[in-house]
Amino acid sequence: MARIQPLPAAAASSSPCSSSSPGGKKSSQAFTVWMKSLVFNGNGCAVYGPDGAVAFRVDNYGCRGGREVFFMDRAGNALIRIRRKGFGAFRRWEVSQCGHNGLRDEESTPWFSVRRVEKGGAAVAMHGGARTCYRIDGFCARKSEYKVSGVDGAVVAEVARKQAAAGVVLGEDVLTLTVVPEMDHLLALGLVVVRGLMSRSM
Repeated sequence: MARIQPLPAAAASSSPCSSSSPGGKKSSQAFTVWMKSLVFNGNGCAVYGPDGAVAFRVDNYGCRGGREVFFMDRAGNALIRIRRKGFGAFRRWEVSQCGHNGLRDEESTPWFSVRRVEKGGAAVAMHGGARTCYRIDGFCARKSEYKVSGVDGAVVAEVARKQAAAGVVLGEDVLTLTVVPEMDHLLALGLVVVRGLMSRSM
């Protein structure tokens, strides 16, 4: 089971990733992802928004690559639930959006699923779709850099090791996630968590 340590309500925002360029057009969003739990002896990750504050957090008190993980916002609200299904070559990760106000139907319906494919990648299929909608490339357990592409091959999200303002490249567990404006940021963040579970890095 994964949980979040809630932050004060005043620190919460409904969408920590919306921004616009001076011309009024939305620009790509950059998040800092620390692939470490903020809880001692826990497994998980912390996502920092453009303001430098914790925006999302996963704290898995079980073993790495747990069978069920909840991804929550800074106020402690569960946003998505990730569950590992199947075994061996049929293993996949199903992601569902968490229902609110006591509604459970949303949680029981998968939002999207992820499975390993050949050539070191992973395929992402949205619920109700008969084919792959996104693909994660550069899939290696020890590799920090990877990309998420759409069916047309265009990169919609990219993960790389974070580089400080002074040009120093930080550790393998400190990453920068860049998301294009057209990409659902929660979907992109969910894929980062799933990828971490698949590679057992969290």
